[in-house]
Amino acid sequence: MEETGRDRDIEGRARSARPRDGLGRPLPYGAPGVERQPEGVVRTPQETVREAQRLLDAGMPFHAHEVFEDAWKSGPVAERELWRGLAQLAVGLTHAARGNATGGARLLRRGAAALAEFAGARPYGIGVDGLIRWAGELAGRVETADSDGADGDDAVRDGEVRGKPVDAVAEAPCLRPPAR
Repeated sequence: MEETGRDRDIEGRARSARPRDGLGRPLPYGAPGVERQPEGVVRTPQETVREAQRLLDAGMPFHAHEVFEDAWKSGPVAERELWRGLAQLAVGLTHAARGNATGGARLLRRGAAALAEFAGARPYGIGVDGLIRWAGELAGRVETADSDGADGDDAVRDGEVRGKPVDAVAEAPCLRPPAR
């Protein structure tokens, strides 16, 4: 940490050194956390999809988002919306798993919209059409579960509906389903 009390990386950018849990939430200093994804890793598209799927299957969609973000920033311009959309789906699942229904649904729909230009295609074996359907269905379920008030746990904080979190492992999408 520097004199201002803010964590900085070696280039001087603000970067928290606090450990994080599997959903990317900061934990207290000294608490055991999940290893972070290294930033700025250039992977092949196949490596990106494989690593992101591994993280999604492990219930770590925040970390999968970081992998997609690396591809979005380092890949060809023509593919940026693909990787950005996938990153948004992962962040949407992250928010839904944290119990943030409003943010989760919003990001799932935004990611699906970004993927729309790839509908009907399977870039790198990615089942875009299935992911668009998955995102819409999950967004709807998250909103419905939190608007019915059945569990009594819903609360509004900072304009966001907070309710029952979804299970990130159970809800993890399959990026490369078998071709039909």
